[in-house]
Amino acid sequence: MTDTQEIQTVTFGLGAEIFAVPVTLVREILDYRETFRIPNGPDYLLGLTDMRGEGIATIDFRLRLGMPHVEPTPNTRILVVDVPVADRVLVLGLVVDRVLEVSTFRGDQIGAAPDIGVRWPSEYIAGVVKRTEGFVVLVDVARIFSAGEAALLLPISSAA
Repeated sequence: MTDTQEIQTVTFGLGAEIFAVPVTLVREILDYRETFRIPNGPDYLLGLTDMRGEGIATIDFRLRLGMPHVEPTPNTRILVVDVPVADRVLVLGLVVDRVLEVSTFRGDQIGAAPDIGVRWPSEYIAGVVKRTEGFVVLVDVARIFSAGEAALLLPISSAA
């Protein structure tokens, strides 16, 4: 990305942290609802969420990033995103504490992911933007789920 190129993102909060994903990956933002549990899945896999008759594998994004689980609030949302994995696109619902806004960042505003001082693995971070209110962490959703994890989740989202 050049200094003048812009990226539009959907920003969301997990606790005090602010994260962002490219708006091009976001299919929909749903109000939180209970999921249909799937036995024997990873701890962060909450189950399936119905989106107009399609079952979407739904992830507790806090748990996936190594943060503690919190009970849903009226602000809790499910961010339905396309996750590019190998030769497929995995549709996942990410449970987040709150969705904030659509923000536009220029290439020259985005810094590299720090190697230390963050609570989640830095390979999950596509970049960091400094704003007056603090930092916004750009999430690399394709790297959050390993090939093995994607293989576990693909049958779930395909079977739905």
